[in-house]
Amino acid sequence: MDKDVPEALSFEQAYLELQGIVEQLERGNLPLEDTLALYERGTALYRRCAALLKDAELRIRQLSADLELSEEHEPKGPEP
Repeated sequence: MDKDVPEALSFEQAYLELQGIVEQLERGNLPLEDTLALYERGTALYRRCAALLKDAELRIRQLSADLELSEEHEPKGPEP
């Protein structure tokens, strides 16, 4: 797995790297070219994290919908 490619990273890996980039950019003591390179990498990592979160949200919605459907189709016993 190539860790230079954001799409190869897990959410946790991408998020940790993104946090490090934000800290470096906030210090502000980098040359312009390094700042631009970090910003570009940070943008790619942000997109990776956002995509993984969106996928997780869709999976949760699907699981919730499946659960609701299965509950609707369960036979109901006599009520007390």
